[in-house]
Amino acid sequence: MSKLLPPLSKSIFLIALLAGCASTTPAPPATPTVVQPTKTAVPTPTPETRTEFAQYFHGLTAGAFVMYDMNNDQYIYYNPERCAESFIPASTFKIMNSLAGLESGVIPDQDYIIKWDGTPQEFVEWNQDHTLKTAFQHSVIWYYQELARRLGREQMQEYVDAAQYGNQNISGQIDTFWLEGDLRISPDEQVEFLRRLYTGDLPFSQRAMDTVKDIMIIEDVGGYTFGGKTGTAVRVVPHIGWFVGYLKTDDNVYIFATNIELQSIEGNLGKARAITENILHDLELMP
Repeated sequence: MSKLLPPLSKSIFLIALLAGCASTTPAPPATPTVVQPTKTAVPTPTPETRTEFAQYFHGLTAGAFVMYDMNNDQYIYYNPERCAESFIPASTFKIMNSLAGLESGVIPDQDYIIKWDGTPQEFVEWNQDHTLKTAFQHSVIWYYQELARRLGREQMQEYVDAAQYGNQNISGQIDTFWLEGDLRISPDEQVEFLRRLYTGDLPFSQRAMDTVKDIMIIEDVGGYTFGGKTGTAVRVVPHIGWFVGYLKTDDNVYIFATNIELQSIEGNLGKARAITENILHDLELMP
């Protein structure tokens, strides 16, 4: 027969029992430490400036060249400071004008004919009816002036704004603002605009963008496709010469813009294109 514990002993026993129970209660689990993965920064290629290209701008007051290498996300410059300056686009605006005309339906396709009104023009090739394609290739001003008039200011402004083309200022006459108005664009902006055109990143239908890339083609031979547009600002002083476009090789695409200042138009209409081709030959991108 078990002996009863005295009252004091009972108390000691209960305290010890409770202490033992408390000591066996498991501690809450520790919050695990989450180790965030280390992100490796992707270096941005440093733009390359090629001072030796100065030889191709000999005799000019000023000039600049910028090219974007699409595969390598790399820019090559001659005179990067001027590449950031803005100039009147002159006939390089025909790229934007063509996109607007096609997107709006004013020009249904590259074969659409606008008839010559019989007014004698500056160049013999302009004195005839033209399609969008032939007007682009011969830089027929009257064709694009008529296209702009049919578009109207409101639609033209909408498309220029949507494309974020240059300073987007089309004040002046609707059919001359890109020749003598306040519209301005830099060589850097020309390249960005053309990059977006080539990659289909402009706010236009793929059909419109593909059509414009097609009418830009100057040479399409084994190994490369060369497309572009000249522009000469004869109505502003100093005169400005442009050549902008793209070069597609077997494995890469290069987008470029050349800008020059001309003291005289005489004998210099193709100067910017010639400079561009010399540089592309120098870079061993064209044969």
